[in-house]
Amino acid sequence: MSYPGYPPQAGGYPPQPGAYPPQPGLYPPQPGAYPPQAGGYPPQPGAYPPQAGGYPPQAGGYPPQAGGYPPQAGGYPPQAGGYPPQSGGYPPQAGGAMPAGPGMGFPGQPGYPQAPSPNTPMAGFGGAPAPVPGYPKAPSPNPSMPGYGAGAMPIAPPVNKGFRGTIKDFPGADPLKDVEVLRKAMKGFGTDEQAIINLLGSRSSKQRVPLLKAYKTSYGKDLIKDLHSELSGDFRKLVMAMIKSPTEFDAYELNSAIKGAGTDEACLIEILSSRSNAEIKEINRIYKQEYKRSLEDAISGDTSGHFRRLLISLAQGNRDERPHVDISVAKQDAQALYAAGEMKLGTDESKFNIILMFFLEYQQMSGRDIEKSICREMSGDLESGMLAVVKCIKNTPAYFAERLYKAMKGAGTKDTTLIRIMVSRSEVDMLDIRREYVKNYGKSLYTHISGDTSGDYKKLLLKLCGGSD
Repeated sequence: MSYPGYPPQAGGYPPQPGAYPPQPGLYPPQPGAYPPQAGGYPPQPGAYPPQAGGYPPQAGGYPPQAGGYPPQAGGYPPQAGGYPPQSGGYPPQAGGAMPAGPGMGFPGQPGYPQAPSPNTPMAGFGGAPAPVPGYPKAPSPNPSMPGYGAGAMPIAPPVNKGFRGTIKDFPGADPLKDVEVLRKAMKGFGTDEQAIINLLGSRSSKQRVPLLKAYKTSYGKDLIKDLHSELSGDFRKLVMAMIKSPTEFDAYELNSAIKGAGTDEACLIEILSSRSNAEIKEINRIYKQEYKRSLEDAISGDTSGHFRRLLISLAQGNRDERPHVDISVAKQDAQALYAAGEMKLGTDESKFNIILMFFLEYQQMSGRDIEKSICREMSGDLESGMLAVVKCIKNTPAYFAERLYKAMKGAGTKDTTLIRIMVSRSEVDMLDIRREYVKNYGKSLYTHISGDTSGDYKKLLLKLCGGSD
């Protein structure tokens, strides 16, 4: 079976310029070895004859080397920094993957801890032997495409290791005492906004949400209604967002993006492309509970075409969240993506939807950055959606830094976007977002918020930001 971009091959590799000429004294074939290949590598003096159990040093051949092939049973062990053994590919090389050369792609990543032994080479490669260690700059099997970089790739937003938020649990927080502070801030003439800012800005989401029940228990009143009546403007919107659970807030934002005249496509893309499977499944549950229809039905009724397919696909919460993928599978899917992409006019967006996550292999095979390819071949909401997914896969904090920057740059501020991101990421990766913001835009997020907002609204946003950089 041939793949797009791979020229047909007959029986293996043709003779290469500069290869070793045939020499007398070649070892005869051994039982179980590869049969002779037409057009394969010519015999070499002192070559390794196929033998069961590994390649012992041969007289007149290469001297023994550290890290060579010890006798083994059941295949090669996984190598650090290289591809894991794969079906249909080259077996692992001694010492890991080939050293990176020009066009080799991304640096190697750790392989699978328990990879299977290599199987029979796939059709089209001719069963040619792997390059001998000591030739670090071997050419790509197909000169028309860049060589593959070693390693695997993330295919869902990376899981943060450790706490990277700015809002933490407040030690010893007591909901009953906290609602006393809120009640006092709203009781009588005027409102003590600073007391509300100090309290809500120093409690985590799981400490804020119980305040609703505690307030009802203590005062027989609805905290949401009381805060809504006492506050106004963007400050009120921010406070309302902070007293919802994260999934309730996401469901609320999705519903707001869908209902009414027009659709906030950017909001749909942002939430669905950046949340984990578990979060999306909980959002689906909350959405149906609160709005009496499924999220999928809501999306279907308000969008169309390939953009609708993309959103519904994301809304299933079934993306592969393993930290690494099987590279042999990734290559097959990258072949399909390459065939669906720039090799023909009229992009098959449905195929793009299915295998978008394998953008790294696509990038290596086609020699193009997938973001540029998407911009060339798509437009409108579909282009925005595809780009958001790719950016979240590559670097989630950088994606949100860009969203925040665009929300505040130029005349006016997109406060709904600003509020949503500051609230939803304050306990996830705000520290990383701040770092990306400074790196990409030359000033701190704290400074930009300070100059673009005002009053109590600014004070509470800066609490969520957590400091300047």
